[in-house]
Amino acid sequence: MAELVSTAEAAERVLVIAVRRAEQDGTEESLRELGELLHTAGAECVGTMIQNRDRADNAGYFGKGKTEELKQLIWETEATGVAADDELSPAQMKNLKDALGVKVMDRTMIILDIFAKHAVTAEGKIQVELAQLKYTAAHLEGLRSSLSRLGGGIGTRGPGEQKLELDRRVIHERITLLKERLREIEGHRNVTRKARERAGSFVAAIVGYTNAGKSTLLNKLTDAGILAEDQLFATLDPTTRKLKLDGGEEILLTDTVGFIRKLPHHLVEAFRSTLEEAKYADIILHVVDASNPEADTQMAVVYETLKSLDAMENREIITIFNKMDLVGESAILRDFHAEATVRVSAGTGEGLQELKQLLRESLKQRRRYLERLFSYADAGLIQQIRQRGELVSEEYTEDGILVKAYVPAELFGRFAEKQAEE
Repeated sequence: MAELVSTAEAAERVLVIAVRRAEQDGTEESLRELGELLHTAGAECVGTMIQNRDRADNAGYFGKGKTEELKQLIWETEATGVAADDELSPAQMKNLKDALGVKVMDRTMIILDIFAKHAVTAEGKIQVELAQLKYTAAHLEGLRSSLSRLGGGIGTRGPGEQKLELDRRVIHERITLLKERLREIEGHRNVTRKARERAGSFVAAIVGYTNAGKSTLLNKLTDAGILAEDQLFATLDPTTRKLKLDGGEEILLTDTVGFIRKLPHHLVEAFRSTLEEAKYADIILHVVDASNPEADTQMAVVYETLKSLDAMENREIITIFNKMDLVGESAILRDFHAEATVRVSAGTGEGLQELKQLLRESLKQRRRYLERLFSYADAGLIQQIRQRGELVSEEYTEDGILVKAYVPAELFGRFAEKQAEE
């Protein structure tokens, strides 16, 4: 019997490297995360190497001696590529490739590759292409000779892998066109946002470090049915779903793209309109992977990103410590930025009722107390209160229906206007 031969493409074998500056710590954790990024992108991390020095070498990232050690490690591990934990300059990338003879990538390239892989909507694809083109434009001179010889695969998916003969003028023309398309989409989002405001909709933005469990939480609360996998950036495109609380009130939950340390500025700029959903939300739900030993560092990264988007000012924050099924109840978990915290397990459903109660209390604080007698002819208006407010009581009398409720300010004003007209 003839032997079966696998035709599957072998995963790229990549070494991850970093420079540990004297004033920095957490380099090992950052490299572990880079290894997870490679796995998400379809590659295999086969080893690490760190050089201790005040700053990266301008010419080759590593010094000459360490580069020779890296070359030996590449031979020993049969690596097909090297990934740096920092964004490399064109000179560093070219010189490293010339010295090592293998593919050279940086953290930004890998994240861009993952985003290209996971973008589904038209907006998401435009945002990813825009970020890729900006990266390519910034690195064009250094990339022209090295990337042109790379095949498809990790770190080269999308616009960065093809037509590298494009000059800066053509790339910038494409960037201008994509920006115009994004502005059109952003205009539609603003119209939708204003419609929600007029309707008095209560919007909660779900934010958090990548793989903290945001999508799983949204699925558990609303049966959203969105992809939720145990990998970085499993979902990219934002999703909005309606959540009905126990009192009958309805709120909108909006999922956002996960944050990560050293998030490329190309991506922050390209995805700014999407990330700013948190800026315009009534409340921010900050999901934290309580089981991750780097949870405090990840929380700091999230808040740093939110501050850069001006999304924290006058914004109530509820921090959701997720994955508590993997953590003992005695664990000390704090967030001094949050007005309230809650411990949950999105996977098992533990703590979700307490979260819903916190949302109901937040809603109530933003509403006005209404006590009014509705005629039976206007009984349909009470349904608006059930949908958008909290109906405390309704009493049927000879003259009409006496209602006591907490309603959005916009709805309160509308009822007041109608009463004045009558």
